[in-house]
This record gives sequence, structure tokens and C-alpha cells, in this order.
Amino acid sequence: MMKIACLIPARYNSSRFPGKLLALALGKTVLQRTIESALEHFDHSQVFVATDDERIALHVESLGVQVVWTDPAHLNGSERIAEALAKTPSLAETEIILNLQGDHPSMDGASLQAAVDILCGDSEAMMSTIATPILHLEDFLAPQIVKVVVDSNSNALYFSRAPIPYSKNGLPGNALQHIGLYCFRREFLLKYPHMINTPLQLQEDLEQLKALETGFKIKVAVVNERCIGVDIPSDLSKLEEFLRI
Repeated sequence: MMKIACLIPARYNSSRFPGKLLALALGKTVLQRTIESALEHFDHSQVFVATDDERIALHVESLGVQVVWTDPAHLNGSERIAEALAKTPSLAETEIILNLQGDHPSMDGASLQAAVDILCGDSEAMMSTIATPILHLEDFLAPQIVKVVVDSNSNALYFSRAPIPYSKNGLPGNALQHIGLYCFRREFLLKYPHMINTPLQLQEDLEQLKALETGFKIKVAVVNERCIGVDIPSDLSKLEEFLRI
């Protein structure tokens, strides 16, 4: 059986919502809810938080979860967890690494497993992610909601903040919202920070495009997940509404 770990990159600063991981939603921080989602599927020995901020580290330690200190200069979460993977002895034999974004506090265990399964099912793929159908036109048009188009073999063709694929009739039936969960093979994740940043990656501010632009395959599992990501302050009220259901 492959050894799997869940690494949660967590930084304090965010251009759209600074400090969002420590913002409260019905009495718990966004980050605490993300950690609790991970612990529903993994045990404590498999869950790590990679951060560069003392406020986040103290909060995570109070929850009894392992903290890995990382460089503040990382451009994205994948670079951060790559450093955490390389410097943590207890992860030395881990083969599959889940990158669960700290601002995705409502992730379902079935979605975590779907990302693992689709990656393990294709030996040529180096990473995977998940997506869910878009049901509302306003979400399709919103730049903070990332869209993905896939081919007939569940390989990503492109990710964008723009509304793709185009439809003259409004919301297309095959519109998919990308959910910020990544699953990596160990060897690829360790190489990722040393790969040259690519034009579309920087233009769209989407870390996964570096892999696509460099020629690597990304598998996409489509799940029925209503994952509430916290990107902007108004997302907190959406999260609280979701938690009350």
C-alpha cells in the first residue's frame, strides 16, 4: 500500500483577504475547520501544516497538529509543501502527497480519496486535482472561481479565472469549477519548485498551469462537492450558511 500524507500550506498574508485562515466561522477558524476535515480522513501522523507565520504555527500547535516551518518567499502552496516534504524525516517514505489548501475548510473525505485514486490509476500522471459542476452563472463569471476544461480521458486541458468553455447561451452544461486540492507523486513535487515559472501561470496566478505549460499531465476527478473556499471576506458568510445546513 502506498504511503500517503496530507500537507496543508498555510500563510497569513493574502492579497484578497489577509489573515483569512484565522478568521472565525461559527466559532472556529477557517484553518481549524480545514484541519478537522483532513483528520476525518487521515490520522494525526499523516497531517502536517506548512507555514512561515508564528500566529498560524501557535494556533496549529494548540490543535495538536504537526507544524513544519517553511520559507516565506514561496510563490504558492505547492512550493511550500515541497520544502516541508524535503525537510521532514517522518515523510521520507511518503509516496503520495495531498496538498489541501488551508482556505478550503469544508472538503469531503470522498473528494480527498478521489484525487488519490485518479492519480494512482494513471502511472503517467504526476499530479491530480478535483472539480465540481458549476450550477450558477454568477459563479461561472466570477474571476475568484477557477474553471477547468478536461478531455475525454479526464486530463486537464486548461485552467482559467475566465469563464471557460465559452457558450453563447450563458452557462454551459459542462462548466467545471476547479477545487484547490492537489495530489502529487513524491518525485514530481520535489522537482516542482525548481521548474521555471511559466507565462500563463504568472498571468492567471494559478500554480497548476506551470505543470501543464511544462508538458506534465494533470488528472481531474469530477466530484459532487460543494466546497466553500474562502477567498474574500464575503465568503465567510457563505461558509457559515453551509455549516448551518
